[in-house]
Amino acid sequence: MVITASTCRTETVFDYSWGHVVAAYWNRYPNPSSTHVLTEDTIQREVRDGKLYSRRLLSKTNPVPKWGARFYNNAPVKIVEDSVLDPVKRTFTTFTRNLGMKKIMKVDEIVVYTEQKDGSTLAVRRAYISSQVFGFSRAIRAFGIERFKLNSNKASNGFNYVLRRMFPQHQLNTSASTSSTGHASVTSQQQGESIVNTPCHSNTVTLKSAAKIGYEFMKSHAIKIAQLFSVRN
Repeated sequence: MVITASTCRTETVFDYSWGHVVAAYWNRYPNPSSTHVLTEDTIQREVRDGKLYSRRLLSKTNPVPKWGARFYNNAPVKIVEDSVLDPVKRTFTTFTRNLGMKKIMKVDEIVVYTEQKDGSTLAVRRAYISSQVFGFSRAIRAFGIERFKLNSNKASNGFNYVLRRMFPQHQLNTSASTSSTGHASVTSQQQGESIVNTPCHSNTVTLKSAAKIGYEFMKSHAIKIAQLFSVRN
């Protein structure tokens, strides 16, 4: 079996403490950059082994190019978000995936927020995008990559808007910076954040290789989250 996969990664440094970023995360919506987010509901939350496990259901909508109208009618898509907050290791991990339109475009995204030595917070966002639409997979994946990068910038802008409103006196007096492996370039920078995009790429590979590409990083986080939140019969 052969599938086509695309991956992308971005990094953002928020000029706020990890505690502030985590507190603001639950209050991200609404904000001026999140008009595509229609609803959000917490459907499960519990503390186990000193960690906070949450599952939320969101509905989002995004405009599509004209050529995409034949596959997608721009109806809201349900997104499930699992997360684990570890106050000891000072990490916060979220894993999101779309429930609808998966054959057209499936997007698995993982974001890890970690505390930095200078007191700021680093968010590493990775996405694995695939499509099963024969003949249009490459165009759909390219669209998905561009949408991912656009939404990453929107999410960071909206997050900073919320952080500034919640903690107006607590922005760090540090110069935010990021680094990444490979060739990287700063694509946007605003007060309190620095975003770095590493090259996104597409490959046609076997299912086994695609899994390695898309889920190598997710194995240690997303699979555990999914298992912990598996539906009990």
